[in-house]
Amino acid sequence: MLEEEYQPRRQLPRALRPKPVPEAPFSYTIRPASAEDLPAIRDIYNHYVANSTVTFDEKAMTIRDWRAKYARLEQLGMPILVAESPSGQLLGYTMVYPWQSKAAYRYTVEDSIYLGPASTGKGLGKALLGALIEACIDAGIREIIAVIADKGADASIRLHASYGFKEAGRMGRVGFKFDRWLGTVMMQKSLKKRRRPKA
Repeated sequence: MLEEEYQPRRQLPRALRPKPVPEAPFSYTIRPASAEDLPAIRDIYNHYVANSTVTFDEKAMTIRDWRAKYARLEQLGMPILVAESPSGQLLGYTMVYPWQSKAAYRYTVEDSIYLGPASTGKGLGKALLGALIEACIDAGIREIIAVIADKGADASIRLHASYGFKEAGRMGRVGFKFDRWLGTVMMQKSLKKRRRPKA
């Protein structure tokens, strides 16, 4: 080895060192999704299809799939929201869709929240779920069901519990993905109708 490799590095005096540039704060806007958001929504969702058990889907969804889903939610008046960075990048999305197809279930929905991998752990999931709950109240929805994988989704269980979702049941070994059996935790939140101010 060369002798200079052993010599300590010289440093500028503290007063002359450049100040570290502070990291920009994590900021976003939550808004209703539009059809133009569907490619980014697809990409976020398909990341989880390929890499995790938080969704039991095993096959990537196409833009055609998402267009059909989006059109159905619009027709039903059910909310689908996105979080967008100041630069226009989609950071995550949340939505509800009918819990079951029978007419009597029309006031009950299942929720879904997915964040881009770089947006996790920053409080965005909590903000999206809060906005979704408000949008559901405005849409006249009365019950929200969360169906959460029983392995690898502890953060989702904690997130829903923080908004008052209560565990409503568990099902074991109902899904098989990545060569292992998975169960689900079902959580439920009842919504109250918004009171209109008296005239």
